[in-house]
Amino acid sequence: MAYLLGLDLGTSSLKGLVFDHSGNLINTASADYPLSSPRPGFSEQDPNHWRQAAHAVIKALIDKVPELRKELIGISFSGQMHSLVLLDEQNKVIRPAILWNDVRTTKQCQRIMEEMPEILSITKNIALEGFTLPKICWVQEHEPENWQKVQHLMLPKDFLALWLSGTYSMDYSDAAGTLLLDSEKSCWSAEILNKFAIPEEILPTLFESAAEVGTLVPDLQTEFGFEKEVKIFAGGADNACAALGSGIIDEGIGMVSIGTSGVFLSFEAQNVDYQGKLHVFNHAVAKKQYSMGVTLAAGNSLSWYRDTFAEGVDFSELLADIGEVSPGADGLLFTPYIVGERTPYTDSTVRGSFIGIDTHHRRRHFSRAVLEGITFSLKDSQLIMEEEAKRKFSKIVSVGGGAKNKEWLQMQADIFAAEITTLSTEQGPGMGAAMLAAMGSGLYPDEAACVKAFVKYGSVIQPIAENVTEYQRIYSVYHKVYQQTAPLCRELAALQSE
Repeated sequence: MAYLLGLDLGTSSLKGLVFDHSGNLINTASADYPLSSPRPGFSEQDPNHWRQAAHAVIKALIDKVPELRKELIGISFSGQMHSLVLLDEQNKVIRPAILWNDVRTTKQCQRIMEEMPEILSITKNIALEGFTLPKICWVQEHEPENWQKVQHLMLPKDFLALWLSGTYSMDYSDAAGTLLLDSEKSCWSAEILNKFAIPEEILPTLFESAAEVGTLVPDLQTEFGFEKEVKIFAGGADNACAALGSGIIDEGIGMVSIGTSGVFLSFEAQNVDYQGKLHVFNHAVAKKQYSMGVTLAAGNSLSWYRDTFAEGVDFSELLADIGEVSPGADGLLFTPYIVGERTPYTDSTVRGSFIGIDTHHRRRHFSRAVLEGITFSLKDSQLIMEEEAKRKFSKIVSVGGGAKNKEWLQMQADIFAAEITTLSTEQGPGMGAAMLAAMGSGLYPDEAACVKAFVKYGSVIQPIAENVTEYQRIYSVYHKVYQQTAPLCRELAALQSE
C-alpha cells in the first residue's frame, strides 16, 4: 500500500498527515514552535524551528505507522503565505522570517503603490502589509547589511522543501502572494524586480503545486530509514491547499473558512479583474486561480467577545441559546472590525461596534449578533464575486469554527442564500498537501478524481426562504454601518495619538 505525507506549516505549529493511496487518513502528528514579537506590530519566527518541527513530526509518524519506512512514496506541503525567508550562500538563515501577520510595512506599501501603481495589473493584487514584497522593501531600507547577504529568498514551505530535497523551489500559488509574480505570464515580473532592485537569481524556480521538485536527500533517507525513493512535491499556499482539500475545483462552488481570520474563497474558471477589491491568487490546481476576501477578525471577534464578557465560559455554553433569538438579534448589529478590516475596505483604523443596544437585549442577543456580524462581513466578499464575475454560488463549503455550530451553519445558509455543506472529516490544508503528493505520484489522473477519493462531505444545510428575505433587509443596514462609523473611528484614533 502506498502512503502519502502532507506537511502543513502553520503559524503556531506544523502538522503531518499520512494518507493511504485511497484517500483514507491513517495518522497524524504535530509539533509547536514559538512566535516572536520583538516590537509592536512585528511577527517573526526562526525557520530552523520549522525544520526541527518537521523532523520531529516525521519521526513521530514513523513510530505510529512503521510501514511508512517501506511504503511512503511522496511528501508535499501546505504553508503559511507571504512570510519572508532569507538565506545566505551557505543556506543559513540570515534573520528571523517576517510573517504574514506582521504589520510593520505600512509605509513600504504606500511607497509601492505610489511608485508603481501598475503592480495591480501585473499581479492582480494591491500592496498590503501581509504580502512579501513590502517585507523585502523593509529589509532593504532598515537592514541593508542583511540584504547584502541574501543569496536565496523563499517562503516557509519552500524552506522545508529545500531541506528535504536540496532544491530551491516555489509553486505558483505561493508565488502569487509575493507581489512579484506576473499573473498573466506566470513568471517572475522583470518589471517589478527591476523597480525594487531584487535580483532574479535569488528567487526560486517556479513549479506547479503537484510537480516533483526532487527526491529525499540521501542523508535523510538513511536517517528516517525509508526503503523506497521518496519524491518531494512543490506543495501549495495554505488557502490553495485548503480549497483543494474542500473540493473547490469548479466554478459556482465557494468556501467559507472561519479561523482567527475569515476567508470567503471562490474558484475562478476565467480571469476576472476585481481591480484589487479581492485577492486573486494561483490555485493549487494547475493553470487555475481562486479569488478570496478576508475578514481580519472572524473567529477572533467571537473569542474576544467570549473572553471579555463571558470569561471562562465554553463556546458551546455561550452559543447554546442563540436559536431562541430571531434573525437580526432583535435589532442588534455587530461589526467585526476590532482589529481593522481587510475586505472590502482595507481600513486599519476602523473599529468594531454594537449598534442598536436596547434594555431588553441579553447575552444570547449579543452572541447571535456577533455570529451574524462575522457572517455579514464575509458576505461582503461573496457579493463582490457575484457582482463582478456575474456568478451565483450553488454550494458553499463551510470549514473551521463556523462549521462547528448548527445554528451558525443555518445562519450562513440564510445570509449567503446558498446551500451550505460541511466536510465529514475536516483535515484542512494538510490534506490538500497530501492530495498534491497523490496527484504528483501519478495515483490519480486529475484533481477531480483525487477529490472524489479524498474529500468526504458531511451534512447539507438549506437556506430558509423567510430568513433569507429577513437577512437581506438586515444586511442592507449592516452595510451602512462602516460608512457611518469609519470617520468616528479615525477621530478617536487621532485623539489617542495626541
